[in-house]
Amino acid sequence: MSTPAAVQKTTEIRLAHSPDSDDAFMFYALATGKVRLPGVKFEHILSDIESLNQAAKKEVYDVTAISFYAYPFVADKYVLMDCGASFGEGYGPIVVSGHPIKKNELAGRKIAIPGMLTTSYLALKLFEPNVETVTMPFDKILDAVQNKEVEAGLLIHEGQLLFSQMGLHRVVDLGQWWQEQTGLPLPLGANAIRRKLGDDLGQQVSRVIRESVSYALDHREAALNYALQFARDMDPTLADKFVGMYVNRWTLDYGEEGRRAVRELLARGAAAGLLPRGVPVEFLSSTVSETPSRSA
Repeated sequence: MSTPAAVQKTTEIRLAHSPDSDDAFMFYALATGKVRLPGVKFEHILSDIESLNQAAKKEVYDVTAISFYAYPFVADKYVLMDCGASFGEGYGPIVVSGHPIKKNELAGRKIAIPGMLTTSYLALKLFEPNVETVTMPFDKILDAVQNKEVEAGLLIHEGQLLFSQMGLHRVVDLGQWWQEQTGLPLPLGANAIRRKLGDDLGQQVSRVIRESVSYALDHREAALNYALQFARDMDPTLADKFVGMYVNRWTLDYGEEGRRAVRELLARGAAAGLLPRGVPVEFLSSTVSETPSRSA
């Protein structure tokens, strides 16, 4: 009597990322089945980046978007994937105010920030250590500045393109400042994967995420249309610009310059007493023999 063929077990991967147009663009192909990883089912969880940073401390998700600033605090649980990252190349988080303030006049001022583990906060503290901060949801900061609840606000995501429409003033672009200081792009957000999943599965997951990014870049219009539903009523032209800022060559692969930028950022954070010292920065390669399946 013949034995029935073994049924392949499906592995479920909880994949968490922010509900923003750039992340939606990046994961479009994976979320809609344009690319697949045989034997793996992805559950997409959407949450703001600071909530994801805090969840990573508890190892809640298998794959998660995190701020680079958060990585040293969770490096025992997660390893950085070598794709899916966001870098600001001469641009990045912006400090804005309700009235003109010079960038060398921020010391002692009350600034709204989107989270204590966000890379934007790390960059702000490296730029000006002597600021008073108040944490609030990133999408509330523009209104808080406009309503004079705070003297200034630290903008991430689409707010970087919207503040001038609200009559607010740019104080400093931290991505521009960082590039002037280091000659490097500013690493902002990364994808990380649980070490407990093992290198083999980790590499396969990293590979399919790279495929998803590549597919979106190759099918930009379709991916952008999908991402617009997450763009919080943003004008399509602005959404396209925002996606172009943060889903690009750096997202496909850090490269040596990107890796150097990450190490430089975290080293400066540690030197400033904002990060633990001596945490190695590890990148999981997505080079595997099996290629994820790709639909037309």
